[in-house]
Amino acid sequence: MGKRLLEDLLVIDCASFIAGPAAATIMSDFGARVIKIEPPVIGDSYRQLMKVPGMPTAEQDYFWTLDNRNKESLALDLKHPDARAVLETLIAKADVFITNFPGPIRDRLKLRAEDVMPLNERIIYASLTPYGEDGPEKDRTGYDATAWWARSGLMDAVRATPETEPGFSVPGMGDHPTATALFGAIMTALYRRERTGKGSAVSTSLLSNGLWSNGIWMQAVLCDADFSIRLQRGQRGALTELYKCRCGRWFMLAILNYQREWPLLTDILGKAEWRDDPRFATHEARRANSAALVALLEDAIALRDWSEWKPLFQQAGITFGPIAQPTDHLDCPQVAANGFLPEIENANGLRTVDSPIMIAGQQKRQPGMAPALGEHTRTVLADIGLSEAAIDAMIASGAAA
Repeated sequence: MGKRLLEDLLVIDCASFIAGPAAATIMSDFGARVIKIEPPVIGDSYRQLMKVPGMPTAEQDYFWTLDNRNKESLALDLKHPDARAVLETLIAKADVFITNFPGPIRDRLKLRAEDVMPLNERIIYASLTPYGEDGPEKDRTGYDATAWWARSGLMDAVRATPETEPGFSVPGMGDHPTATALFGAIMTALYRRERTGKGSAVSTSLLSNGLWSNGIWMQAVLCDADFSIRLQRGQRGALTELYKCRCGRWFMLAILNYQREWPLLTDILGKAEWRDDPRFATHEARRANSAALVALLEDAIALRDWSEWKPLFQQAGITFGPIAQPTDHLDCPQVAANGFLPEIENANGLRTVDSPIMIAGQQKRQPGMAPALGEHTRTVLADIGLSEAAIDAMIASGAAA
């Protein structure tokens, strides 16, 4: 097997929870060595997230398994002077340093860009914040639910009606696309380093990614669009609406090529006469009589299960999308064909979710299990030249674990 694309890179994951560490996970998928620094005893607080009320129960910590695969855990108390010396040695050897610690913590631990970058002129310092590097909220704490989902306007925009309560986001829903943005920033800086030999400080934030994800509506606001009307069911058009099958499964019609797909839909439904109905004969007529057409479509679609409708829509070439549930993907031929859920090495068939970036001719590594707290402390310390006695002393002092 050939060398993996990022195999020569050493990445220090000095971050917590999801968006920052997940950027390191993507790098690890392409072969980078990632050393995750965690506080002794408790480790990254992300290890505790599965205990939050409302999280699905499982024997495996799925949070940790997904976002920290392939990594080595180095348990260091960064407040201890001996641990600081180890960190600086690692920084001097590293290619990338990732952190999402709040500003005041970075100040106390001397982890700001101006502290880290003088130790290695080639290092890429990657910063993740909730609300951005500057401004009155630059040191505020936040998660993707607050900074990406709620603050960006996405939480409000997806409500079904003005009266519908705002809905909570899924854990990591904004963190993972933000991690992809941070990965892109890091790779851009590495490209610059190839050209100049110098490192860079790069950054992204949950809020900026939320605004980008909500970019169409934000651009509409910037263009003085009128948002005073929020459409009710059926007002978007009967051919771009949600429908429920007999079995209870919902799906979305997304028919925009009316001339081709409207006749196909009426044939599938066994309602060819609708094409000659003056209420539905033209696009303009269907728009004017949208509520009536929605009602007719609801009644027709409710006569069969999704397992019956899906192959008919597929064979006809109608644009649609099932409202999937996570379990749907376990045996999905499309997911399997693309390797989106690869097996974790030596994990008795346990699978994980692949990162969403593919490069032709570049094979990713088979995912490895996420590490136990401090699992690689001795290995990493030995790699940077500490003797066994020195490592024992660090552990005894509480500087490492």
